Amino acid sequence: MCRQMITFAPFLQKVHQKIMAIEKAIFRRSELLLGDEAMSRIAEKRVIIFGVGGVGSWCAESLVRSGIRKMTIVDSDRVCITNINRQLMATTKTVGQVKVDALKERLLTINPSAEITALQQIFTEETAESFELASYDYIIDAIDSLKDKALLIMMATSLPAQRGDKKGTKFFSSMGAALKLDPTHIKIAEFWKVTGDPLARALRNRFKREKQFPKRKFQCVYSDELLENKGHNSTCGTEQCMCPKAKNGPGDPKLLNHEWCSSKAQINGTLAHITAIFGFMLAGLVIQDAVE
Repeated sequence: MCRQMITFAPFLQKVHQKIMAIEKAIFRRSELLLGDEAMSRIAEKRVIIFGVGGVGSWCAESLVRSGIRKMTIVDSDRVCITNINRQLMATTKTVGQVKVDALKERLLTINPSAEITALQQIFTEETAESFELASYDYIIDAIDSLKDKALLIMMATSLPAQRGDKKGTKFFSSMGAALKLDPTHIKIAEFWKVTGDPLARALRNRFKREKQFPKRKFQCVYSDELLENKGHNSTCGTEQCMCPKAKNGPGDPKLLNHEWCSSKAQINGTLAHITAIFGFMLAGLVIQDAVE
């Protein structure tokens, strides 16, 4: 056995060197801008993204293309045909697939060396502790559910932003990306300074009502544009809903019929260029912080 290991050692070393050479070539333009040291720091950061829909999917890809190698993506849903207009991994070929699995497959075609953990789960009060949030350098919130989003904000801001002379866990959050058209309205601000965003307002009202507030400040991506739906009411959440509901399908059997739209008070229109910019700006916050 030892002889076999010795025999294979040079071969494995060559394979490793080839993989590293490919990875270095992939990020050559990034390295040209940021330098070797910054790229090494980026590669070591651990990121977890909650929600890989219209915002989170674009954030995930941007981070992997920027050199993040260690990423966990969390989402309970399967790809619905109505996701195609704005979600990165949603195509006519991926409808019905588990979202995190479809996205992971795509991310690994960008950087095969990346360590992508795909979790088909819902972030709730029951599951929150299982994610070990303190083990990550960055937590990205792209959750739709008000209750679960508020919980993630409370837990993430309870983690130290500084650990001695080292950075702690940074938290960045996306506010509402629906009912937006003009990308010049998209901004970044501290949560309590966000204006013109119904989701941020609902969160603040919830915190005030429960008399529990985020433990520290955090940056949000938001838009102060306020539009209304002009189309007909969606069938989402009704018997005519097109979300995957097959009795047999990929992923966790308990989540086969799970879809968020039936729990929403209203389905709002969204556009890819808006959700993508939200995701890219979240990724930008991570990369800027990582290279500092």
